[in-house]
Amino acid sequence: MAVDIYALGHEGTRIVVIDDFLSDPDFAVRQAAALAPFPDVDTNYYPGARRFVTPEDRDAFVYVDAVCQGIASVLRQIYGVERFQIREAGFSLVTRRPHETQLIQRVPHYDTVYPVDFAVLHYLGRAPMGGTGFYRHRRTGFEVLLPHRAEAFHAALDQDLEAFGPPPPAYFNESSDVWEKIGEVEWRFNRLVVYPGSLFHSGLIADDFDFSPDPRTGRLTGNIFLHATKVTPAEIVAFSQ
Repeated sequence: MAVDIYALGHEGTRIVVIDDFLSDPDFAVRQAAALAPFPDVDTNYYPGARRFVTPEDRDAFVYVDAVCQGIASVLRQIYGVERFQIREAGFSLVTRRPHETQLIQRVPHYDTVYPVDFAVLHYLGRAPMGGTGFYRHRRTGFEVLLPHRAEAFHAALDQDLEAFGPPPPAYFNESSDVWEKIGEVEWRFNRLVVYPGSLFHSGLIADDFDFSPDPRTGRLTGNIFLHATKVTPAEIVAFSQ
């Protein structure tokens, strides 16, 4: 297991990339396949299907628990997180074609404005399927969205819409008049990425993507969203700036 840490952009937000994360990643793929087909997601930023996993799912939750145990020391050492709880966990597949996407799925997004919430993303497809891009909002200069920034950010989005119009029906991969790409993590089987959920990001979906709904052939990811319940005081100050 190889661990790399990167500081992104002007704000230096740290992301963690862990290669060869699980000793048996195919176990996770098998559990996802056993839960298929996944229901379509129509209530958030995710452009596809997601199967939430709870303790009642037993073997699938064994995978979730293994991920959480595997990153506990990373969260402590890099982010100062002493304790955390699972807000949400599941398997996801990008299945929505560009013309089927909603407006919010055509631009970078954030998962939460709370500085002690973290996203855990595990790449589980063997073929190259596009990684994850991270972005700066040009008008505000924000790379993360925190509560005290929300009003200014949404006002700036309205100005962007007036100046540049709505985004086209396509996945967002590079930079635009509104967003500047500040980094990306390439797709690699059994690579795991950890980052604050307030960081602007987007899945990188190529033009020739096939949108398979099969966990064994599609863009399968394990997705876990965590809330830190105990963080060292120094880190709380850093997250809130």
